[in-house]
Amino acid sequence: MSSAKRPGTQHPGSHVADSHDLIRVHGARENNLKDVSIDLPKRRLTVFTGVSGSGKSSLVFNTIAAESQRLINETYSAFVQGFMPTLARPEVDVLDGLTTAIIVDQQRMGADPRSTVGTATDVNAMLRILFSRLGDPHIGPPSAYSFNTASVRASGAITVERGNKKAVKATFQRTGGMCTNCEGRGTVSDIDLTQLYDDSKSLAEGAFTIPGWKSDSQWTVQVYAQSGFVDPDKPIRDYTDQELRDFLYGEAVKVKVNGVNLTYEGLIPKIQKSFLAKDKEAMQPHIRAFVERAVTFTTCPECEGTRLSEGARSSRIGKISIADACAMEIRDLADWVRELAEPSVAPLLTALRDTLDSFVEIGLGYLSLDRPAGTLSGGEAQRVKMIRHLGSSLTDTTYVFDEPTVGLHPHDIQRMNDLLLRLRDKGNTVLVVEHKPEAIAIADHVVDLGPGAGTQGGTVCFQGTVAELRGSDTVTGRHLDDRAALKESVRKPTGALEIRDARTHNLQGVDVDVPLGVLCVVTGVAGSGKSSLIHGSVPAGADVVSVDQSPIKGSRRSNPATYTGLLDPIRKAFAKANGVKPALFSANSEGACPTCNGAGVIYTDLAMMAGVATPCEDCEGKRFQPAVLEYRFGGRDISEVLAMSVDRAEEFFGAGEARTPAAHKILQRLSDVGLGYLTLGQPLTTLSGGERQRLKLATHMGEKGGVYVLDEPTTGLHLADVQQLLGLLDRLVDAGKSVIVIEHHQAVMAHADWIIDLGPGAGHDGGRIVFEGTPAELVADRSTLTGEHLAAYVGA
Repeated sequence: MSSAKRPGTQHPGSHVADSHDLIRVHGARENNLKDVSIDLPKRRLTVFTGVSGSGKSSLVFNTIAAESQRLINETYSAFVQGFMPTLARPEVDVLDGLTTAIIVDQQRMGADPRSTVGTATDVNAMLRILFSRLGDPHIGPPSAYSFNTASVRASGAITVERGNKKAVKATFQRTGGMCTNCEGRGTVSDIDLTQLYDDSKSLAEGAFTIPGWKSDSQWTVQVYAQSGFVDPDKPIRDYTDQELRDFLYGEAVKVKVNGVNLTYEGLIPKIQKSFLAKDKEAMQPHIRAFVERAVTFTTCPECEGTRLSEGARSSRIGKISIADACAMEIRDLADWVRELAEPSVAPLLTALRDTLDSFVEIGLGYLSLDRPAGTLSGGEAQRVKMIRHLGSSLTDTTYVFDEPTVGLHPHDIQRMNDLLLRLRDKGNTVLVVEHKPEAIAIADHVVDLGPGAGTQGGTVCFQGTVAELRGSDTVTGRHLDDRAALKESVRKPTGALEIRDARTHNLQGVDVDVPLGVLCVVTGVAGSGKSSLIHGSVPAGADVVSVDQSPIKGSRRSNPATYTGLLDPIRKAFAKANGVKPALFSANSEGACPTCNGAGVIYTDLAMMAGVATPCEDCEGKRFQPAVLEYRFGGRDISEVLAMSVDRAEEFFGAGEARTPAAHKILQRLSDVGLGYLTLGQPLTTLSGGERQRLKLATHMGEKGGVYVLDEPTTGLHLADVQQLLGLLDRLVDAGKSVIVIEHHQAVMAHADWIIDLGPGAGHDGGRIVFEGTPAELVADRSTLTGEHLAAYVGA
């Protein structure tokens, strides 16, 4: 009997194709998932919630979305697949009813200096075409308005391989819009020579102040001292013009140092290659601090920061050049484009208007197209990625969102909710990983994972409607209606940080006293100038510890022990107890298993097929040589210590023969931020966004500083985790620290001693202080959007 005629499978008159209304997941085991089986309704909005690290991303992104993308990639030819990233099949038994998945995650946009909001959304491409058609004077094709395209001229003879070969003369010319001085970056770098050397000393006396450059044995220094270009015993300030030129800007040449041929080049090009060509975020902290001291970036004097050549800036439509258009706030640019009426480019104007209106609709009208993409917050980057999907004609697609309300003021969350519902109402399946009660409230279906995090999570605790979730006894169900109460009494400030005439970005000459010795929350709608005020006016100096939103980077070889510096005291303790070198107890150094090079797994590359990772047979995934595992400390070998949870390790290193105060102090900080369940050797690549945020917070808590600046520390945190964070902030303040938090979460606002509210709007409608006082005064006043939402939150 065919399935179409089988009784009970469909309603009379319906088509068999209409019966596939579920995404079926059976036996999902990715990361910490424990054989999860679940059916999800299609063409509905499903919200996945649970404490940070409970397995939400593992189920939604690493299982459902990953398999959808892998299956789509398999439809391409083997030749095309060879150019695409290879995706392994997720650990799952059955995945049925999948549709095309479009992932809109919180990954920051590339920090390439030439990437802007305009280039990332294709708006710049449309503007370039518009100016190449309507610009006066006409300077050339669209490439003439591109700051990523350099002008090229060439001429010469070419040989044509056709019939009788013959050489013909050819010329080639391409007009680009790149500023030749800054090469399209908008800024030029300047190196402060006083940070590189002490000119009162000679090279023999140790003139260099560059980290790691010592005059006695360092090869790099010896190259300069024995090059013959300078006198190593003469103070640098006494060099002749020729000596100074060779010392600073000399071209690369071979020189003999102690009988060895080495390359000599001037100090400036050497520094540029050694330090400036590398990713600053990947540098060690003391190297990064040196680069920030020694190198200053100033606006390019020739293009005034526009990145464009003089020709591109001179071509105008009316009185507006393409540089002016990109510098406008997008909502103002949308109004300008709406005024253009030119039938010859009507389709282009329509597409451009629709895209710009999408920016405004999604709450990003305050951005400008020349804003560097790397400066967008995670929430802004996610919304920029959403823009290309808003006007899409695709239906029956699965949209996957990772906390779309991140970085949004309560006032903006309703607008985001409307967009998610609009995508659903077009016939799409919308899967959202979310913690905010306002976002959970609009769900058609809720899946709650848990009950705990890490190894204590990975199971489905609840699925059903929001009303049923409220009645359930899960962690999310119990905390869904939690509301932090206003404090009965607030702390008194011990001083104030004076900010005067702040004008960074959209700030309009702000004067404010930020109280010290208390918990101060800076809030306001997205784009109102919060980060500009604090990060732009509070210098990250010796007494300030700044924890921003930038994601922590790490490979499979990085883990909580290596990232926090915990492995250093552990290695030293093992080495001292066994009388051997500390390097033996590093899987990235001498102690690594030679078969897998300390990775614990063997990778087999299968070209366009997904690569295979199998546990190393020699070390059984422990990553160390067998000889290293014979050394013990406190009765455990190094692999057993790295397999411990933070809580278990805190006990182990806190007392008895394994007592190690330096390690215990770091473990306490990890426990304080709620990461007691993590294992010390768990790869950073398996941590959730909330876990990475707290890991970074724990690391910075070890830095010495009197003022802590935290930028949205509740990102990725469950309602239950927020309470723990508030306890941590209280402990910091009670220990005599000043804590300044940039935050939208009402629970943090209610818990504050002092609130500074910026607004009233975003972009040029913001940048002013609209309220400063206690949370109770803000609720009683209700004169701002924040006041209204906080009053509703606390039930006042």
